[in-house]
Amino acid sequence: MPYTTSAAAAAAAGGGNNLLGGGSKEAGDEVSLTKLVVENAVVVFGRRGCCICHVVVRLLLGHGVNPVVFDVDEEKEAAVVNELAAINGGKGGDSGGVQFPVVFVGGKLFGGLDKVMATHISGELVPILKDAKALWL
Repeated sequence: MPYTTSAAAAAAAGGGNNLLGGGSKEAGDEVSLTKLVVENAVVVFGRRGCCICHVVVRLLLGHGVNPVVFDVDEEKEAAVVNELAAINGGKGGDSGGVQFPVVFVGGKLFGGLDKVMATHISGELVPILKDAKALWL
């Protein structure tokens, strides 16, 4: 199944607008996180208003990637972390393995800010994004 654009994915999932670009979802909206991860080339999960999440999204936008951004409210954070850990094969969850921001690329857990920045600095990020069909250049 081909990836949808983040605007189409957000519209299909009933998402609102995101000033950073990409589709935007809120944790209060009922949506399958697994479906978001599988159907979109790049998905960023982060706490609402988190500056580190903003940095990750801006870096991806700077590369021409239009990620779906899922804003997590504080009261829903534990449930979202548990579901993301389940998507990741049970790794993370209460052990602290899944921390915000969480970036999924090509339907797989990519990492957080440290992984995105490290691959960007080493020059490995663009090929990874191309392989995930998030970039066409």
